[in-house]
Amino acid sequence: MARGLASRAGEVPAAIRRLRFAAVRLVRLVRHPWPGSVRARATLGATAVVALALTAASFALFAMVHADLQRNANDAATAQADTVGQLAAEGKLPDLLPLSHGADFIQVVDSSGRVVAASQNLVGRPAVADLRPHEGRLRATWSGEPFGEGHRQRIVAVTARTPGGTVTVYAGTSLRDADAADEITKAALGIGTPLLLATVALVTWWVTGRALRPVEAIRAEVAEITGHALHRRVPVPAAQDEVARLARTMNVTLDRLEDAVVRQRRFIADASHELRSPITVLRTQLEVALAHPDPALWPDLVSDALEDTVRLQDLASDLLLLARLDAAEPVSRVPLDMAELCRTTVAARQGDRLPVDTRLQPGLTVEGNRGWLVRLLTNLLDNAQRHADRRIELVLHADPDAGLAVLEVTDDGPGIPEADRERIFERFTRLDDARSRDLGGAGLGLAIARDIARQHHGTLRVEPRPYGACIAARLPLSPSGSEAGR
Repeated sequence: MARGLASRAGEVPAAIRRLRFAAVRLVRLVRHPWPGSVRARATLGATAVVALALTAASFALFAMVHADLQRNANDAATAQADTVGQLAAEGKLPDLLPLSHGADFIQVVDSSGRVVAASQNLVGRPAVADLRPHEGRLRATWSGEPFGEGHRQRIVAVTARTPGGTVTVYAGTSLRDADAADEITKAALGIGTPLLLATVALVTWWVTGRALRPVEAIRAEVAEITGHALHRRVPVPAAQDEVARLARTMNVTLDRLEDAVVRQRRFIADASHELRSPITVLRTQLEVALAHPDPALWPDLVSDALEDTVRLQDLASDLLLLARLDAAEPVSRVPLDMAELCRTTVAARQGDRLPVDTRLQPGLTVEGNRGWLVRLLTNLLDNAQRHADRRIELVLHADPDAGLAVLEVTDDGPGIPEADRERIFERFTRLDDARSRDLGGAGLGLAIARDIARQHHGTLRVEPRPYGACIAARLPLSPSGSEAGR
């Protein structure tokens, strides 16, 4: 008994939890009655549209069938009444009126309400109605009488002038067939419409499920992709539809994401290596200074430490600038005279190993950030200074057909192999040939210059030359600069 009580006590919290879960579901349903899944919404929407269309079509069909049967009954009664009215007008009206096809009864009543003639089924009965139309016809719907069968009658009253006075001819047709057809139509629509709606809902649910199955596969695969599994790709359906295009676009995005992450990791590794070298040298110099406290050695040690500190500072500045370029931070841009910018930048470079020859076309204006464009030109000149033998040339001219300002920095050094003309713009890249005489550079100058050119919607690339090297930046001209270039 104790175990039974304990089991019942254990069932109570479970029941409470189930009730709580049901209450939460009910509250969610009340707050958000619209189904949450695309499949359910598509099914509900398609079923609702078909239901509205079927309802409208059902009412239209029912009205058409009902009107057609009523019209047929009315035509039959009208034809019989016209025939009897013509006989009455000619004075040839018999006491017992024959029934034609489609008519159920006929009765002729004079102006005093006396029955003059009738069909066999109305002999000895009073007037079926007390209608006195003056001219023409009068139509009415009669329910139940005169036969007491509970069927509605379609009655047509026609007046006729006879030698004995004006009479009214009543001709009636039973609406039994029309009522039966109405009932059959209602039953068919009442049964067929729900079945058709259920079929539409099932088919829509099935088709939508098959259409969304690749989407669920894509979602499941994306959910499994992490920073350590960027090589995975979503499945592409065989059908060439919107889902397949979505999958291909997502795979292309994942390719770009993987490439960006790989580049970021490589950049972090290269930056760590570049920072570790001067830090290690600086630490060694400081340890030597502590181990040998000879004042005669301090000037050389301090000079070397200062040189490494400056290198660290420059490297940190380059890394910070690359981070800003990668983040695409908005910067102020103003119209800049490129010829003036080139002149002031070259004039500010004191102590260069080689002078810079300039050929600058005036009047070329570019929308950009002055500090960044000065940095671009400075990096190109620094690269040329490291690799030139005797001559460096800076040329500025316009490409009016393309609407670009072209800035070329040329040196007479050993040149750049064709295979390396794109690799030199990668971060921390140093060539192993004669152009690797890097005087303290970290391999970031050209990478920064290309990123700055791209930030200004331009390009930076190596131009083919028979000797030496030429790196050209192409930047869009402002409207005023375009007119000047022409």
